[in-house]
Amino acid sequence: MKNNSVRMITGIAILIAIEIIFQVIGNLITFPAGVSINLSLIPVALGAILFGPWAGALLGLINGVLVLFAPSTQAIFFNYAPVGTVITCLSKCTLAGIAAGFTFKAIEKKNFLVAAIVASLLVPVINTGVFALCALTIMVKAIDNLNADGINTFRFVFLIVITWNFLLEFTITTILSPTIAKITKIVTKEAE
Repeated sequence: MKNNSVRMITGIAILIAIEIIFQVIGNLITFPAGVSINLSLIPVALGAILFGPWAGALLGLINGVLVLFAPSTQAIFFNYAPVGTVITCLSKCTLAGIAAGFTFKAIEKKNFLVAAIVASLLVPVINTGVFALCALTIMVKAIDNLNADGINTFRFVFLIVITWNFLLEFTITTILSPTIAKITKIVTKEAE
């Protein structure tokens, strides 16, 4: 039991470090209107798969804090809708981590790889879905500001953020997370 706790704490700490590195790299990759990709969804999915829903939630919450302080978030959303931006950033990936963890647990006994893939799919889907919902409701002031700057709201939210950003995050997370999780399971079994 003690060994498992140490392994879990160490694993989550490593995933937090990777999450920070991926967020810094993601901040350097921007789309039109200054939106950056969220590469740090990968550690959230991995945490949910390897350590359960509450680890996924913790990593999701940390992801939310990192995204909150990302240059694109500050420039596009925070200055115009600070409360909505904080709620959005802290909730979207936290919910994604919890859902991925519980979904993985529900499917894992039938097939580890299928459970890992489904959990990995959920993270970008929920993350982007909650963002879209919040962008069109509680962050509407920020969206209105984009309209004032000549950026069409529908085009920005649905074509740039949801389509391009989501497809990239979805593909990267869905391919890498289950693969890394499977390798981790094999390596840790051999180490025991």
